Amino acid sequence: MPVFPVEFSDLEPFADWSLRSEAERYAKRLSSTMDQLETLYDTAFPRLEAVLAYLDGLELDALADEATRLLWLTYSLVNASFPVEVWRQPRVPDCGAATMDVVVEPAV
Repeated sequence: MPVFPVEFSDLEPFADWSLRSEAERYAKRLSSTMDQLETLYDTAFPRLEAVLAYLDGLELDALADEATRLLWLTYSLVNASFPVEVWRQPRVPDCGAATMDVVVEPAV
């Protein structure tokens, strides 16, 4: 059974990045290697415009499960972008033992 809408079947290898909460996405990022983050980024970022156009055409409160998981994957892509584009490491540099606790999740 597909995890994402059929139009985005090429993103199926990244289904494990489709995580409901920010805490799960952040933990996934921290436990990932830079190679894993770069693979996600290099594959999903070029599809971002198409993903956003697809999701923009849907009602946020009525997303099918496949579209919801695609949205969560997009959140994970955002979470992985700074390590890939800026820091070159999964953790925020020079932050010591700092953590990030989200108290309000994004939509869906």
